[in-house]
Amino acid sequence: MPAKGHAEWRGDLQSGSGTFTAGDTISGGYTFKSRFEDGPGSNPEQLIAAAEASCFSMALSNALAKAGTPPESIVTDAEVTLRLVDGTPTITSIALRTVGRVPGIDSAAFDAQAHTAKSGCPVSRALAGVPEISLEAVLET
Repeated sequence: MPAKGHAEWRGDLQSGSGTFTAGDTISGGYTFKSRFEDGPGSNPEQLIAAAEASCFSMALSNALAKAGTPPESIVTDAEVTLRLVDGTPTITSIALRTVGRVPGIDSAAFDAQAHTAKSGCPVSRALAGVPEISLEAVLET
């Protein structure tokens, strides 16, 4: 089943504005200021961060369950950094931080499962062109 998104931009880059929808329930607005100047509103990089965090959390949950240690919870934050590279806005890094509540596993095994999930997550694989995708995995006791 294909995932669907839609966006419309009106006006020029500096003073225009846009709206987007993702699926049936996610929508928002974005502007130059919300994207490049930390102004109010949404931006595409937030959608990428949410996609990466949710995909990774599902992949890690699946990997842990397959290894015989199903999680009680996986909470992941993703921070996408947009910087100018040779004068062009570029996603230069994504930092993942995940906290798992997983009975019956130690920190080393959790970290190993998290890194395996990161490399196998479909969104991480789609974002392979990002120069750095870091991961901090914390096992909650």
